[in-house]
Amino acid sequence: MTLSLDPEIAEALAPMAGTMAEVKPPPVGDIAGRRAMWEPIIGAAGGAQPIPADVTTREHYATADDGAQIKMRWYVKDGATPGPAVLFFHGGGYIFGHIDLFDGPVSRYVSSSGVPMLSVEYRRAPEHPFPTPLEDAYTALRWLHEHAAELDVDANRIGVMGDSAGGGMAAALTILARERGGPQIARQILLMPMLNDRTNTPDPHIEPYLLWSYDDSRTAWPALLGKAAGGPDVPPTAAPARLEDATGLPPAYIEVGQLDVFRDEDTAYATKLSRAGVPVEFHLHPGAPHEFDSIAFTSDVARRAIADRVRVLKSI
Repeated sequence: MTLSLDPEIAEALAPMAGTMAEVKPPPVGDIAGRRAMWEPIIGAAGGAQPIPADVTTREHYATADDGAQIKMRWYVKDGATPGPAVLFFHGGGYIFGHIDLFDGPVSRYVSSSGVPMLSVEYRRAPEHPFPTPLEDAYTALRWLHEHAAELDVDANRIGVMGDSAGGGMAAALTILARERGGPQIARQILLMPMLNDRTNTPDPHIEPYLLWSYDDSRTAWPALLGKAAGGPDVPPTAAPARLEDATGLPPAYIEVGQLDVFRDEDTAYATKLSRAGVPVEFHLHPGAPHEFDSIAFTSDVARRAIADRVRVLKSI
């Protein structure tokens, strides 16, 4: 028996299949081509569902150590009571995407959970390679802690969340915060996270179903890490799969589809955290490719995944 797409996901992908077959993927190293291809897709997926009317947003800015102004968008549900909050980092392989494209998903998480979120416009590679994007994330974490009282946030109940590269960013931020002795992070919610710069050996069982490909990873990691990508000197704050000691990291929720390039590294990371005594909830979704939840949002697997994420958000 071989792997195959979940039938509901296959049905959702069918209208796109012909178009995708006609489009030649950008070659390895073509960042502009990937931005041009993926950002319209992300925007369309994010806006395919209604944006809740009970969530309001406000712009904030934090000053990074190099003087740059980091844009952040605060989402809060009308009538929300004081409690936890979450830093959100968008996906895009560290090379594309921005917070406007994720207004829909973030608003829906906030509306469903009641937990406010701060979405961070971290700077992208290759224009801003590591460690700049992570330092932007750390700047946002410090800002949220410093402004917790005025935002009605319990500073002891701040989580981090992200999908794809954003999930990798969230994981890396927990490691950096541990290294620097704070600020405190209460929970990490890692959705199909991009963790390992050395994932480059294709798995023929999943290659026919990939949306984010091995060539995409071969483009993204060198954009972020330069010539160090894949070599011996990459720190875990750049690629969390490099982590050797996970002791003391915050409890984790991790999920990934079985037809995802990041499957093996995410499974291994869940095991690594577990062996260090970190509480972990892990989900491997059969028949699901990368970003299945935005592609087939009416599917049973997507509904279950979203419900689990909302449940975890409420538990922070």
